[in-house]
Amino acid sequence: MTQKFEFELVFELPEGTHDPFALSDAVFEAGFEDAVIGTGNPRLLGIELEAEGDDAEEVILSAARAIVGGLPEGSRLRETRPDLVSLSDVAEKLHIRRQALQKRKEMPLPSVGGLYRIDELADVLLAASEPREGRRAPRFDISASKGWFLAGLAARRINALLTMEYIDPVSITRIGRR
Repeated sequence: MTQKFEFELVFELPEGTHDPFALSDAVFEAGFEDAVIGTGNPRLLGIELEAEGDDAEEVILSAARAIVGGLPEGSRLRETRPDLVSLSDVAEKLHIRRQALQKRKEMPLPSVGGLYRIDELADVLLAASEPREGRRAPRFDISASKGWFLAGLAARRINALLTMEYIDPVSITRIGRR
């Protein structure tokens, strides 16, 4: 079944000056007309987008391949998001307050700088969303954010594969370890 995934791609750009409009055009020409593009750092290009498919990991990698082909030569995929998230990010997706998440006893511990691993949060929130006898229903609807959480699980895996050099950051293809 086709699912809409919401994720971010961060590309490292080669040294030099890059026209923000040309970078935006490359994203739009790759088929992502609704993408939100960040060019605030001259060496990084951030792209927030939605794409549909059956498998989050393949959807993210396909989008990265489509975009990197139009970027300046030497551009490379640096990371995918959501990976590490704040409680504010999660609360926004669930349409609740951050404090409602902080009060939950079963919340995982933060990992880095107060950020949480999205897969650990997804596990806890999925379990909390299950109806249980004797407990009141949760005040959030995780199904509306399913595509974001699923993309987060894939983003963590892709980032690990990039770090271990199982994905080439320039061609965005799977390779053996160097």
